[in-house]
Amino acid sequence: MGAADAPANGPYNIRERVNKLREDCEQAREGVGKNGDWCVDFHQRFDLADAIRGCDLIKDLAPLFVEDAVRTEAFQEDLPILRQKVSVPLAAGEEWGNRWDFNKLVEAHDLDFLRATLPNVGGITEMMKVAAICETHFVGIVPHFTGPIATAALVHCLGTFSGPVLMEYNFQGRTLRHLPVCLDFKDGKLYPNDRPGLGVELDMKQLTQIAEVAQPGAARQMYFRPDGSITNW
Repeated sequence: MGAADAPANGPYNIRERVNKLREDCEQAREGVGKNGDWCVDFHQRFDLADAIRGCDLIKDLAPLFVEDAVRTEAFQEDLPILRQKVSVPLAAGEEWGNRWDFNKLVEAHDLDFLRATLPNVGGITEMMKVAAICETHFVGIVPHFTGPIATAALVHCLGTFSGPVLMEYNFQGRTLRHLPVCLDFKDGKLYPNDRPGLGVELDMKQLTQIAEVAQPGAARQMYFRPDGSITNW
């Protein structure tokens, strides 16, 4: 739930929204019951002081986590402070693109759940490295929602992760004509499969070609070590 949101292009009274946050979260707890899980996305709407107050107001309602409690440009500075001030679990990272964005926060356990996702970090190999960092420091992973093929890759990557994993999934009930075989979703869970590759079948007839890239872009400089491995570009 995004209890910190309000209609766009209008006034945004932060204190009013923080108070409304409490009301919305009470309804969420009532809806899932005593032992159900729920989470809330502050959506980077609050400064640090407001985020602290918001987290304190809902701590007795036991959210699974509070997402993006402060502004993303202040994550490195404010999340460590927030971690010391509040007791609710914290999640962040849907806009992070590589492990150097967040490795210090994970190492310090300033996060309880990392929101980094496979396309943003650069693919399967890098996602496995991200998972290893989180596993070492007992930080869970809640990857930001992505396309169906990347989601299939996440299922296989994170199926080996020993910590808590939640998938932000938004394909239930949707027909994907270009992917007649794709995700295995049942009873609220995604499952890996033994089909070749990612277990995805692509129907090329449903696609329209908009561009073709046949060679590496000439504008990007690349440098190589004497053994041929890539070094800093």
